Amino acid sequence: MSPTILSDVILRCLTIAAGISLVVFTLNSAVRTFVLPRGENTWLTRRIFRAMLIVFTIGFQSKTYEQRDRRMAMFAPVTLLVMPVVWIFLVMFGYAMIYWALDVRPFSDALTLSGSSLLTLGTVPFINFPLTLIEFTEATIGLGLTALLISYLPAMYSAFSQREAIVTMLDVRAGNPPSVTTFISRLHSIRGLTNLRDMWATYEQWFVYIDETHTSLGPLTFFRSPKAGRSWVTAAGAILDTASFITSTVDIPREPQAELCIRAGYIALRDIASFFRIQHNLDPHFPTDPISISQDEFDEVYDELAAAGVPLKPDREQAWNDFAGWRVNYDAVLIRLAALTMAPYAPWSSDRSQPLIRRRGRIY
Repeated sequence: MSPTILSDVILRCLTIAAGISLVVFTLNSAVRTFVLPRGENTWLTRRIFRAMLIVFTIGFQSKTYEQRDRRMAMFAPVTLLVMPVVWIFLVMFGYAMIYWALDVRPFSDALTLSGSSLLTLGTVPFINFPLTLIEFTEATIGLGLTALLISYLPAMYSAFSQREAIVTMLDVRAGNPPSVTTFISRLHSIRGLTNLRDMWATYEQWFVYIDETHTSLGPLTFFRSPKAGRSWVTAAGAILDTASFITSTVDIPREPQAELCIRAGYIALRDIASFFRIQHNLDPHFPTDPISISQDEFDEVYDELAAAGVPLKPDREQAWNDFAGWRVNYDAVLIRLAALTMAPYAPWSSDRSQPLIRRRGRIY
């Protein structure tokens, strides 16, 4: 075999291998993003989200939060629609490389054949039987990617609807933006603070639900609430802070269900933070690990609730240490998720967060 023929064979084999690798790489990203129950933040998905985030945050500047909120409300839906387009293009390009290596020349003809096969247009006639078999596999992949998107969107919006039901319910109890002071004072005046077991159980189930959905349906994290001032992140913060404050500071019998709710909450937030590769301490302790809330802020809420007639423990210093001991479990991840999602203003959460820096291929 002459050197020229040998080099041509090697080039064809390398091109076919590269095309197959690109197709497999793309399908792996699609399956891990849309199908795999545990969900994985794949490299390609991160790149797509990062590019779209740059477009939405840098490409379109906003002077007010309301303008930014309206713009960012489109971020997740648009990115979700862009992902299949990117996958389809990469699969089309990968198959075009295979066709080119199999003598469909020039490359523009190979790309046309690939697009016709992938999108099942039928605009290019069959050339020979081996190529026809390859075209069939490409057409199957194209239909599969379309079916994935069609089946994925209803699951996404169903999970979104269930998540937002609790967020809206919290608006009634904790105000908008939600705050510990409003939440506890309303509970105290309307139903009392000693019979909240069912409420904490409901919130525990909600945390378990968002843990499962926001790690298996990653883009759901960025879906914003229908009402501009609401956010699942600030709602989670208000629930956890209220449960922590009642457990540590309010002078009522111990409620184990509230403590279980706190644990379910910080586990959920940590899992979501890990999914997005947000660094955080897996075993924080106060006071060696500081929290973002100062003792003066705690004392301010303490005084407001005392003035509202809420029974509070007399040892304020011990109450602060106990509250901080609960808060340290979710403080860092709460603040960073608020920054990641650009959550609306809410005390003790998004009011002290800054947009996360985009680096090393991460989406934030």
